[in-house]
Amino acid sequence: MGREIERKFLLAGDGWRGLAEGIEYRQGYLCADRARTVRVRLAGDRGFLTVKGPTAGAGRDEYEYEIPVAEARMMLDTLCPQPQIEKKRYTIAFRGHLWEIDEFLGSNQGLVLAEIELAAEDEPFARPEWIGREVTGDARYYNAMLCRQPYRDWPDADK
Repeated sequence: MGREIERKFLLAGDGWRGLAEGIEYRQGYLCADRARTVRVRLAGDRGFLTVKGPTAGAGRDEYEYEIPVAEARMMLDTLCPQPQIEKKRYTIAFRGHLWEIDEFLGSNQGLVLAEIELAAEDEPFARPEWIGREVTGDARYYNAMLCRQPYRDWPDADK
C-alpha cells in the first residue's frame, strides 16, 4: 500500500517559468467520490491507472499502475466523462524537495497550482518565492472536482 502526502498551493508569481520543461497530461475519472477515486492518466508517452482513498489531512492511500498508452487513451475516450483534466506539469527541484507545477488548460485554463509531496504531514520544507496561498484540503482544487466544476465556471470572487 502506498501513502501520498501532498500539500497544494496557488502561485504568487511567474518566477518558476523557465525552470523546467512541461509535460502534457490528460486525465479522467472512472470513479470520483469522497471515499475513492479511480483515475486514468496520459502523462507524456506513458499511461497510468491510479486508485486513491479518501483524503485525511494532507494524506491518503494511493495505488498507481502503469498501463499501455493505447488502453489509457481508449478509457479516456470511451469511459471517462467530460470535461477532463488537461494540463502541463513542470517538475522543479528546490532545496531538497520536488515541486510539481500544474498549468491547467482547456476548461480549467487560468488555474496554476503547485504541489509538494512529503514523507510526513509535519515535514519541514522551504517555500520558493513563487509559492502563494496554501489550498491543501480545499476540495475545489482537487483534480476530480475540477472535472465536475471547471475553473472557468467559478465565480470571479472565488478565483
